[in-house]
Amino acid sequence: MTIRVNGETTECADGQTLLEFLEGRGLNVRSVVVEHNRSIVVADDLGSVRLVAGDELEILHFVGGG
Repeated sequence: MTIRVNGETTECADGQTLLEFLEGRGLNVRSVVVEHNRSIVVADDLGSVRLVAGDELEILHFVGGG
């Protein structure tokens, strides 16, 4: 199915959770913030949110430095 991630169209499996989607892309779920359809999803809820066609995600990465 088709969803939008950071403004770009991408494909994902039907019924996939946010956690599965992020891990499938090699992302550390403890170092990103996810906005799902304009709502922030806390890390503990990533496994319970199922993606559906047309969903919009914004994924922000934390970067350390100094």
